[in-house]
Amino acid sequence: MVRAFLRLVAIEHSVFALPFAYLSALVAGATFWDMVLITVAMVGARTFAMAANRIIDRHIDARNPRTARRELVTGVVSVRAAWTGAVVALVVFFAAAALLNPLCLLLSPFAVVPLVVYPYAKRFTDWPHAILALAQAVGPVGAWLAVTGTFAGSGPAWLLGAAVGLWIGGFDLIYACQDALVDREIGVRSVPARYGVPFALRVSTLVHVVTFGMFVAFGLWVKLAWPWWIGLVLTVGAFVYQHIIVTPTDLSKVNRAFFTANGFVGIALFLFGIVSLP
Repeated sequence: MVRAFLRLVAIEHSVFALPFAYLSALVAGATFWDMVLITVAMVGARTFAMAANRIIDRHIDARNPRTARRELVTGVVSVRAAWTGAVVALVVFFAAAALLNPLCLLLSPFAVVPLVVYPYAKRFTDWPHAILALAQAVGPVGAWLAVTGTFAGSGPAWLLGAAVGLWIGGFDLIYACQDALVDREIGVRSVPARYGVPFALRVSTLVHVVTFGMFVAFGLWVKLAWPWWIGLVLTVGAFVYQHIIVTPTDLSKVNRAFFTANGFVGIALFLFGIVSLP
């Protein structure tokens, strides 16, 4: 059951946002204990978000051939078990926030709000990807506050958070393209479903151009050394790659763009970032 629940929440996808929380924390001067608690908090929050997402969307998932084999739809994981896992993850998140500092504990309920709103967003807006971007932007900011306990001097974290949010929101636009036809049929709202796949891919490209600019600005702001710029060159390659292999007429490589290219971006920028710290 535990293994099935971990598949349900796709625990391996933590690789996307967690490295940037680490980078923000290290720039802020994190200790080893800070990093441990930030890891616990991030994984707890993300596990809660994914479990809640799957629970809320289980009836939609059942109507989409791509998602009809998910654990809650097939009954491999019961709704009760999923809720139990979600609540446990949420308690873990709040406990880690409390151990970090009073400001993190005070703000932790606000960090949960976009995590819960996101799965509902596809029911009331054509731009649910923006809600996901907001939810992901919280990570680097929260990590900075976890280390410092204050908003003073947190500008770089806000910039990095905005970059991460746009990055993930941008590839969520790509990911949503594969469901555009089904979403129109069952009434799920998204940019590809409302405006078409070509438009969504153009917006994703624009968003990732802005994202790259923000990564450049972050490196300049915190005075990262030359390895960061090598990482950014590799990031450009990953961005270009995913936008080349996914086209309006060929969506067969969406998963390669989603998992391979974006997983590479997260890990590469973190590794090049930590060896570039002043």
